[in-house]
Amino acid sequence: QVQVVESGGGSVRDGGSLRLSCTLSGDTYPDYCMGWVRQLPGQEREAVAFLYTGGASQWYGNSAEGRFTISQENSKYTVSLQMNSLEPEDTGLYYCAATPVQGGCPGNWWNYPDTLWGQGTQVTVSS
Repeated sequence: QVQVVESGGGSVRDGGSLRLSCTLSGDTYPDYCMGWVRQLPGQEREAVAFLYTGGASQWYGNSAEGRFTISQENSKYTVSLQMNSLEPEDTGLYYCAATPVQGGCPGNWWNYPDTLWGQGTQVTVSS
């Protein structure tokens, strides 16, 4: 059994920064596609950024490109998302997600039924 614990989030002003962290623990699979999916008010869920734990591959959504950075920490199953230049439009609920995979991340990885989800963390950016 694998647990997903995410931390971070909070309230910042327009242009501020936050760092999110997510850790998998327990009986982990060798590799995951791992990252964040967010739910903004009145919008569909969207992938923010993710990586493959077995390599250096990273992916960013259009809203994150150039502002956010996803990276692995010292632990293979700990991933952080550094969010800079935050805007009010970034306000929403951010979920860490991890899907066991082999070789890389498929495009629809977080829709797989075996995807593991964190509890979600609120990000609020005030103008």
